[in-house]
Amino acid sequence: MTRVLQAGRKEPVSGEIRSAVVFLHGYGANGADLLGLADPLGEHLPDTLFVAPDAPEACAGAPFGFQWFPIPWIDGSSEEESMAGMARAVDDLNAFLDALMVDEDLLPEQVVLFGFSQGTMMSLHVAPRREDAVAGVVAFSGRLLAPDLLADEVVSRPPVLLVHGDQDDVVPPQSLPEAAEALQKAGWEEVYAHIMKGTAHGIAPDGLSVALAFMRDKCNL
Repeated sequence: MTRVLQAGRKEPVSGEIRSAVVFLHGYGANGADLLGLADPLGEHLPDTLFVAPDAPEACAGAPFGFQWFPIPWIDGSSEEESMAGMARAVDDLNAFLDALMVDEDLLPEQVVLFGFSQGTMMSLHVAPRREDAVAGVVAFSGRLLAPDLLADEVVSRPPVLLVHGDQDDVVPPQSLPEAAEALQKAGWEEVYAHIMKGTAHGIAPDGLSVALAFMRDKCNL
């Protein structure tokens, strides 16, 4: 049984919804953490609705935040608990995306997944396994989970932008080329990458500018 994700939203500047960006936050944060990005992005994407769901579980490591799944080295959970939690969160996120498209009368190719950290892990896992390709995936400061399974499980190959700070001490910068290599091995033709110089675990202005250009040029927002 899927859990309903509570989501904040920012309406399109134009008042007309022709696309949507779904922000997926990191471990211990919440939807509001990324929804602020709707302001700088929205003026350039006037017909885009921005939605930012809270992850489905309270986070043991951050009492006021949420998690998509437990992280053993932070919260002491087991690998089995972590994998089971991710499987449940995948179902929750897929149900959320399906409902969003129905409610807002959008097609998959009008929806972008925009992840940060653990939200990127969710984005890169969920998007390739959806029957109909989303418009694209913006993947900040995360990594591709289970890269060895991707080639066998991939169903669709939306354009992917990987962005990472070269000073990230939470998720190693090496995660970016590792993800890019796995995606290309699994048949991706559109994989783009940007390194944010001097940036730790976060989203720098240059990374956001590259993400905006990607969403306009490659995702047709």
